[in-house]
Amino acid sequence: MHTFPRQPHSGEHWSAAETLPAEQARRVQDERLREQIAYLAAHSEFYRAKFAEHGVDPGGIATVDDLQSLPFTEKQELRDSLAAAPPLGRHVAAPPAEIVQIQASSGTTGSPSYVGLTASDVGTWCELGARALYANGFRPGDRVLHAFGMSKGFVGGLPIVQILQYMGVVDIPIGAEAGAERLLRVQADQRPSGIIGTPYFLAHLAEQAPGVVGRPATELGVRTISVGGEPGGGLPSVRGNLERLWGATVREMLGGTDIACTYWGECEAGDGMHFLSPDLMIAELIDPGTGQRVEPVEGATGELVYTALRRRASPLLRFRTRDHVVVTGTGCSCGRTGYKVRCVGRTDDMLIVRGINVFPSAVKDLVQRFVPAATGEMRIRADFPGHTTQRPLPLVVEHAADLPPARQEELRADLEARLRSALNVKCLVELVPEGSLKRPDHVKVALVERVATRKD
Repeated sequence: MHTFPRQPHSGEHWSAAETLPAEQARRVQDERLREQIAYLAAHSEFYRAKFAEHGVDPGGIATVDDLQSLPFTEKQELRDSLAAAPPLGRHVAAPPAEIVQIQASSGTTGSPSYVGLTASDVGTWCELGARALYANGFRPGDRVLHAFGMSKGFVGGLPIVQILQYMGVVDIPIGAEAGAERLLRVQADQRPSGIIGTPYFLAHLAEQAPGVVGRPATELGVRTISVGGEPGGGLPSVRGNLERLWGATVREMLGGTDIACTYWGECEAGDGMHFLSPDLMIAELIDPGTGQRVEPVEGATGELVYTALRRRASPLLRFRTRDHVVVTGTGCSCGRTGYKVRCVGRTDDMLIVRGINVFPSAVKDLVQRFVPAATGEMRIRADFPGHTTQRPLPLVVEHAADLPPARQEELRADLEARLRSALNVKCLVELVPEGSLKRPDHVKVALVERVATRKD
C-alpha cells in the first residue's frame, strides 16, 4: 500500500508530480501502467475476458502509446457488469474484505454506478483531489462551506469531506440539501473563507443572501470558490457573475465517480484546468466520432478517456467519460506541466440542430450575457426524440421582473439574433417572467427539458 505526504510540496503546488517534465512523467506512467495491467490480468474477471475477446496479450502492453491498441471501456459495459455480478460487478478487482467504502454516481444517464474503494484507493482519491483543490486556492487551515449535495452517496459529499480533511482544511458539511437559508446562515455565522459547490447553485445562493441574512454575499467573508459537478464554471459570463456576486475568486475543478472524485484543477492563472496527476492516472484525448487519439495542443477538442493507475477495487482501463473539452494551453506561469482544458459539455448531452453541434452550456453562456434584462435562467425544451432535430431549437428564457413589454420583444429578438450569429443555429425564444423556472439545488441543473414530441 502506497502512502502520500499529506502536506503541500510547496507554496504553489501540492505535489511535485504536478511539475514533472513530460519525459519524466511519461516514464512514470509507463512503469505504473505495466504494473496496473498486470494487476488487472491477475485480479479482474472483467478485464481478463475483455483481453481474451480482443486478442490482447497483457504482457505486451509496455507503454502509454500501446494503449491505442486496446479497446475502450464503455459506461454500458459497467452497467451490465454491475447487473451481472452485484453488488460491485465483474470489474471489481479486490476481495470484499478490503472494500472500505462504496460511492454511487448520480445515474443521470441510467442506473447509478457503484464504485468500490479500498483504504489505498481512498488515499489515492484524496491525493488526486488535494492537488485539484490546492490549485483552486484552498490551503491547510482554511475553513470551507460544503455546498455540494451530501446525500445519495455522490462523490461531491463524503469524498470532498475526506479530501479537505486530508489537506488540513476544515470542512463545514452542511450540504446543498439543507437549502439556501441554512447555508447562508452558517456562512454568516462561521465566516468560512471558501465555498465549494456547483456554479449555478452557488450563484442562486448569493442572490438569496440579502433576503436571508440582510447583507449581500460580498460581505460574508468568502475569498475562494471552487466549482464543479457540471459544465459552466469556466464560462466567462458564469464565472464573472459568480465573482461579482460573492466578491471572491472562482476556480474550476473536474472529476467523475468512475475514476475518482476530482482530479483536474484550475490554478491562479484562471484559464483552464490542469491535468495534475500523471503518476496516478492517464488522460487521453480522443475524437469522439472516430475514437482516434488527439494530440492535446492548444485549441484541440475531444473527449477525455482515462486509465487509472494504482487502483485496486474498481480499476478502469481506457474508460470513455463522454466529457467534451477544449485544450486551453500546454504551459503555464504557475509551473504546472500538465495541459489545461475547459469542459464544454458532455458528448451525450450534445444536441445536433440541422447538422450543427450545440452544447447546452454554450447556449447558457450566451443567455447569461443578457443579464440584467434577462435573469440568466434558461431551458432548452426539446420537443424531438434523441439528440437531433431539423427544426429551430425551442428555448425558454426568463426576463427580469421589471422589464416592460416593449423591451421584452426587443430582448427576444436580440437573443435569437445573437444565438444564430454565435452558434449558427436558429432558436425560437419564448420569454417567461422571472421566477418561472426551477432554481438549482443539490441536483445538477438540467438545461435540457424533454417535452412531448411534435408530430409535424
